[in-house]
Amino acid sequence: MTDGVDLQTVSTVLRAHLALYRWRTPIYQATMLQALRAAWSDKERRVLDVGGGTGVIAQAISDLFPVDHVVSVDVEDRFAPTLTVEHRTYDGRRLPFEDGAFDCIVFNNVIHHVLPDDRVPLLRECRRVAPRGAMFIKDHLAVSRLDHWRLTALDAIGNVPFHGMVKAEYLSPSQWAVLAADAGYAVTSRTSSIYRRGPFAAIFPNTLEVLMRWDSLTGP
Repeated sequence: MTDGVDLQTVSTVLRAHLALYRWRTPIYQATMLQALRAAWSDKERRVLDVGGGTGVIAQAISDLFPVDHVVSVDVEDRFAPTLTVEHRTYDGRRLPFEDGAFDCIVFNNVIHHVLPDDRVPLLRECRRVAPRGAMFIKDHLAVSRLDHWRLTALDAIGNVPFHGMVKAEYLSPSQWAVLAADAGYAVTSRTSSIYRRGPFAAIFPNTLEVLMRWDSLTGP
């Protein structure tokens, strides 16, 4: 448990907004939120969740983290109708917010779905709205061809029930470092967690999962 972010509290938040979690235990989501909370600081008060999907992870951050305001955006309106966090759609290019509107950016399993040519422009746009803040990116690491196949299967398992995007291109650790630098950031921490156990973890190793913190190379 990390400061009240445990499986029970995450389950309570998620099941209040998505019926799926009334019978499915959100172990993966709780692990992801625990890793994010461990990387958090008191400076991250105004949060923008990009590619938020149903919005329930943004809702959990709002309910369980020491924050003042959370906004979730996505290119499609798949947001749960019961959310209390602010949420809106955008065109995938220009974030509908003023310069410096946020203290940090959060991406949860999103970047691998963004077309390679669109990644740096999107990340630079995020830097515009959170120039002094960190970027927290929960995503995947693909080192081998087998890793790409495994992650394709995982995306289907995780996204099809929510009508989410399945098409993806996964990055290696060195590719993540290059992407960060091209967008004006450095990868300042990289954390692995236990998302799966037993036979499922043997098929889909936890080394496929990573939470990164990026910080600006040059400041605002």
